[in-house]
Amino acid sequence: MTPAAPEPISPRSPRVSAARRLAKRNFRGKDRLFLAEGPQAVREAAGHRAADGATLVELFATPDAAKRYADIVGQARDAGARVHLADEDVIADISTTVTPQGLVGVCRFLDTPFDEILDAAPRLVAVLAHVRDPGNAGTVLRCADAAGAEAVVLTDASVDLYNPKAVRASVGSLFHLPVAVGVPVERAVAGLKEAGVRILAADGAGDRDLDDELDEGTMGGPTAWVFGNEAWGLPQETRALADAVVRVPIHGKAESLNLATAAAVCLYASARAQRAVGGCRSVTPG
Repeated sequence: MTPAAPEPISPRSPRVSAARRLAKRNFRGKDRLFLAEGPQAVREAAGHRAADGATLVELFATPDAAKRYADIVGQARDAGARVHLADEDVIADISTTVTPQGLVGVCRFLDTPFDEILDAAPRLVAVLAHVRDPGNAGTVLRCADAAGAEAVVLTDASVDLYNPKAVRASVGSLFHLPVAVGVPVERAVAGLKEAGVRILAADGAGDRDLDDELDEGTMGGPTAWVFGNEAWGLPQETRALADAVVRVPIHGKAESLNLATAAAVCLYASARAQRAVGGCRSVTPG
């Protein structure tokens, strides 16, 4: 049987208004919904399912995008999402990007309680403490996903996980691994330590060098990296909570590394050390 065509929607529809307001954090928190824009994010959202049901609940698509990405529209429909055909002006009204790609999904919040992350005994975790830039947060999440981390934790002083810029910067990784939000940094560190995870604070002024950590074989066990605000780094009180404060060595003339680049270096260093100890952790098909 041929599936029914997506239903057209009026620009004045309450559904459009409800989706548009998700650009603002207070409405996202009230509705516990957020926007996923573009084919990659919508595809990942359609394929994600939480314990309480499907993550993608609604999809707006231009006629052209509905044809071009018919497989994604079908996947969204199969996931139980309501699919609407919308003209480009409606999509532009909902979207938070300058050049929308014709697909905007409405998704349920999917953050994971911090205690569930601890119960899963993670071996590699990224903790974002005081990270305020949504692009940085999303990119670090993407790096953590690529490095094989089992979880990401955003402290209560960090940016909203569901900020549209953070969602876009994660390039779908938001839907791949557990993320806890709003966790006080002290609780995050204490909980991870109790779970047997070593805490390393990444800081350009650290007294330990990442190369030395690798050479001395200290990074093979469960590890959580704490990353701070790119502009001013980690506060002294946060650095004091860590088992070690580690700097990424600068061998050339660069003044420093940006947050996402430093995070990628640190997370991949841990992933490599852990593979050497416990076997390959890669999930890339061979």
